[in-house]
Amino acid sequence: MKPLKVFGFASALQISVSVPVVRAREFMRAGVATLLLALSSILTGLCIPVLAADQFTTIDVPGAKDTFVLGINPQGDITGWYYDASFHAHGFLLRNGTFSTIDAPGPNGTSLQKINPSGDIVGESGSYGFLLSNGVFSTIEVPGSFNTAPLGINPQGNIVGAYNETSSVSTGFLLSNGTYTSFSASPPGTVYTVPEGINPRGDIVGGYSGVNYPNHGFLMSKGTFTTIDAPGAGTFGTWASGINPRGDIVGYQDYTTAPFVYHGFLLSNGTFTAIDVPGASSTEPRDINPSGDIVGTYTVTTPTFGFHGFLLTRE
Repeated sequence: MKPLKVFGFASALQISVSVPVVRAREFMRAGVATLLLALSSILTGLCIPVLAADQFTTIDVPGAKDTFVLGINPQGDITGWYYDASFHAHGFLLRNGTFSTIDAPGPNGTSLQKINPSGDIVGESGSYGFLLSNGVFSTIEVPGSFNTAPLGINPQGNIVGAYNETSSVSTGFLLSNGTYTSFSASPPGTVYTVPEGINPRGDIVGGYSGVNYPNHGFLMSKGTFTTIDAPGAGTFGTWASGINPRGDIVGYQDYTTAPFVYHGFLLSNGTFTAIDVPGASSTEPRDINPSGDIVGTYTVTTPTFGFHGFLLTRE
């Protein structure tokens, strides 16, 4: 059975903090030169276009040990979370070049997930989720669950995420007009279903798997469930994490030559485009806005190991 994931706190981490637990993704360190060489040969073989390097901007919260970026709205407001010097987790909002720390009530760490055009933000603290709207925190807890993780919110205020009723099963949910609707990926044997994004049309993306790897991305649109498997995906598989109004989807995958080392992708009009921050050992795009701007987190191993946010601005 797979280990559990520290949800909302960087899929690569295996840490002991008071955060929601849904399922785990393992992380394998590798030298940057080896990774870039492997990536180059893989992309050449797959004929996947690569986005230009000069479009990337690093996002680091001042004074943070690590920064993780998870959401962006049409105005360019960016959300995520960071570790302070004591490795306590705090949420943040980056708006018009200014960082604001956001902590949910209570002693637990806070992670902010997606943000919609109205500035409403979903996030997690401890074993519960929350909606932050107009400065007010509202708890989000699926009835009967011991852990709820809201991960996406659209302009209408509809919220998607995952919850646990047992430690070995994750189920997706949609919260709309105060009503929770549970759903799981349709393929037989699915144990983990984790929706991460929802657009104005109600299209939902996320990832799913059985007891063992690989993962698969998914799109659920107008009642139709479609599996997303990126070309050349390896042991970890494919994960879809964000979708914009046009239906462009971002996510990440590993390759067969380097298991559990993540590389991003954009899926638009049926075409996969690779997304890799230059010099990074791992890249995880997490959201995309109507303009096509993409945010996420990347990892470096030199000179020291660390996590950084990024903004990929596209014309």
